[in-house]
Amino acid sequence: MNLEEYKGVYVFAQQVDNEISSIAFELLGKAKDLAKDLSTDVTAVLIGSGVKDLADQLAEYGADKVIVVDDPELKDYRTEPYAHALASVINQYKPEIMLVGATAIGRDLGPRVSARVATGLTADCTVLEIGDFPLQAVPGQEQLHNQLLMTRPAFGGNTIATIACPYNRPQMATVRAGVMQKITPVKGAKAVVEEFNPGFTPDNKYVEILDIVKSVAETVDIMDAKILVSGGRGVGSPENFKILEDLAEVLGGTVSCSRAVVDSGWKPKDLQVGQTGKTVRPNVYFAIGISGAIQHVAGMEESDIIVAINKDADAPIFDVADYGVVGDLNKIVPKLTEALKAEIAASK
Repeated sequence: MNLEEYKGVYVFAQQVDNEISSIAFELLGKAKDLAKDLSTDVTAVLIGSGVKDLADQLAEYGADKVIVVDDPELKDYRTEPYAHALASVINQYKPEIMLVGATAIGRDLGPRVSARVATGLTADCTVLEIGDFPLQAVPGQEQLHNQLLMTRPAFGGNTIATIACPYNRPQMATVRAGVMQKITPVKGAKAVVEEFNPGFTPDNKYVEILDIVKSVAETVDIMDAKILVSGGRGVGSPENFKILEDLAEVLGGTVSCSRAVVDSGWKPKDLQVGQTGKTVRPNVYFAIGISGAIQHVAGMEESDIIVAINKDADAPIFDVADYGVVGDLNKIVPKLTEALKAEIAASK
């Protein structure tokens, strides 16, 4: 493999029902940073049927070029045709870096594509940067420069691993949703659009979709919330979450929770923040009755302001909190709610 042939940072621009998923814009934001360090450009790979009109959106969020693979076989996501499409793009254009969102689609697609193009894949990354590998120079071993360093939690979030793929290309990673920042869209931006179709010959690996059932979520996606009131095992019971819901209502926020709460059956998985839940980045995050295990902190530490309420003064959550209150949440939270109600009423 001639590594010098591989150039550019590529992003799989996931779309569903001809609507680009938020993760694509997040990846483009990070791709711009990586491309700047490598003095190269950013290419979005848009796969679907009748999707060419979406290219301008990708340009506004940072794509210099958009490769469109458009075919009726790609109308709905299916593993085989999508893997064939993305692997064909990689073999044709030879990107140095290929980023895929760690969504349900991306986690299915990424490993299959990496196997087809004979490269490695680091899954569920939370940090990406360009640097040297090995990280520290080792006597007798060449230290390679301008490598993609892919960082992800390992062993259940108890340690952090930084992984590189120095001898194969592209360097591939799936990236957790919510951890990368979108850029401010540049209205009217245009990208070079190139259509590419490797041809599709359905075979017995092409599944037949009999029906698509769309679920209707009854709760707000916590990844979109600006204010989150999150509860842990320390809340005590599912009924006691009422005091958190009252606080969230006053603030115009949303209730979320820790893994312990989900494991206890108090709240649904959709509301879980953390390593095995969702990564959130609200303006304000209340951590109430949450000890602050590393698995939970990994999902919320990028919040703008973190407020912790816990009766244990030594709880690890206070290490990442901007404001901390030590005491009984059953007394503190209702008083905070009433004080906020009074403040809001006085300001009207």
